[in-house]
Amino acid sequence: MFAGALALMIVTGLPVFAVLLGVASLFAVAGTALGAIDGGVLGALVPRLVGLLEHDLLQALPLYAFIGALLNRLPLAALLHRAATRLFRASGAAPELAALGVGALLAPMNGSVGASLHTLARGVAPALAASGASPARATATICVASTLGVVVPPSLVLLLLGDAMMAAHTEAVRATDAAVRIVNTQDVMRAALVPGALVLLLALAWVAWRDRALSRPAPQRLRGSELALALGIVAAIVVLLGGVAIGRLYAVEAAATGGVLLCIGAVAAGELDRGRLKDVLADAMALTGLLFALLIAATTFSLVLRAFGTDLLVARALQTLHAHPQVLLASVLAGFVACSFVLDAFEMVFLVVPLVMPAVLAAVPDPAWVAVLVLLVLQAGFLLPPFGYAVVMSRSMLGGAPSPRALGRALVPHLVLQALLVGAVLAWPGITRWTRPDEAASPTAPAPDAERLLQEAIERQQKDAAGRAERP
Repeated sequence: MFAGALALMIVTGLPVFAVLLGVASLFAVAGTALGAIDGGVLGALVPRLVGLLEHDLLQALPLYAFIGALLNRLPLAALLHRAATRLFRASGAAPELAALGVGALLAPMNGSVGASLHTLARGVAPALAASGASPARATATICVASTLGVVVPPSLVLLLLGDAMMAAHTEAVRATDAAVRIVNTQDVMRAALVPGALVLLLALAWVAWRDRALSRPAPQRLRGSELALALGIVAAIVVLLGGVAIGRLYAVEAAATGGVLLCIGAVAAGELDRGRLKDVLADAMALTGLLFALLIAATTFSLVLRAFGTDLLVARALQTLHAHPQVLLASVLAGFVACSFVLDAFEMVFLVVPLVMPAVLAAVPDPAWVAVLVLLVLQAGFLLPPFGYAVVMSRSMLGGAPSPRALGRALVPHLVLQALLVGAVLAWPGITRWTRPDEAASPTAPAPDAERLLQEAIERQQKDAAGRAERP
């Protein structure tokens, strides 16, 4: 099923959700007719989908899509890039640094690599071309910026991965009867803070060093109203996304507030009229429908896979490596890199994570660390030439795309830095625990407060028992 679906995605060019639903339906009919699966299992599909769509996390999805549509339809990305170029004007790499900064700011709300590329291609790529950047370096910068939403908290990808890891960890704990606390989305978010920041800083550092000797024309000045709008957008996004990242705000609250503030600012600047708002809403609904269709298709596909016992086959295959957790983890991460040539981040979270992660988390004790590694290798996989998802998408979205060889040479330094970062996180898992102090000692140990309260309760119980024994 899985191999057939991947092949059809490559050969036919059909939407991923259509391929997944079609393949799942064909195998379900064939399996029922041949007696290979129990047709009654398929009756669980409807309640499973209803329960899934009632998940409170998915309330944020249409709001994230709305913000992404606003950023795409309005010239806000271009405005932010001009403002950031002014900020970095002392550097010869100002346009590229500004593009990475805009990507880090906007990509978490666009979510998928494809959506981020679309926004950056419209708002940032023309400015890079006008600045004199070579096509290879400009395209490489756009590709890297579009993937920052995979690792920079609190992206929609990270939120959905955190939820998928919680489900996988629950399944692993049930299978092993381990007495551990189940990971949650906030754990994954906090674990990704330092690695996400390092990804951005390494990209900025390389671009600044590479173009340090270049001489660029002075960037265009901003009008007062443009500067006020740019500062307002940056402040709102930083405060709202920061609130979600540190656990002060729910994603749905931050997304709703950000959408309202962006609308108010755009109306005040005269950029949002009735016709453009209609286009924004249409784009948001189309993207929301596409993502929910993908979620439904992936859920259907995984149910049919489980009906055939594929999850048990995968678990048994991975159990052969349980005695070597590092080898097991490296093998699974390599599989994620291979899948990233065909699947976007959302598809990976919905389709691959539920299939392989329960077996991995049964052997590896820190699910938040594993989630961060998955995010890092996914971002690297999207940038691997010539088949990386971001590389392939950039050829169709950016005019005057460079040759694959030139683009590959421009991407190699970024890939080397990301490989070093993945190696560092593999070698020193503590990097992901600096922002999780309660788990720094041991990811499976109870929190200190809980342990203290438990000990106090035991002591009180012992005193009460001793007092009752002394009474006549």
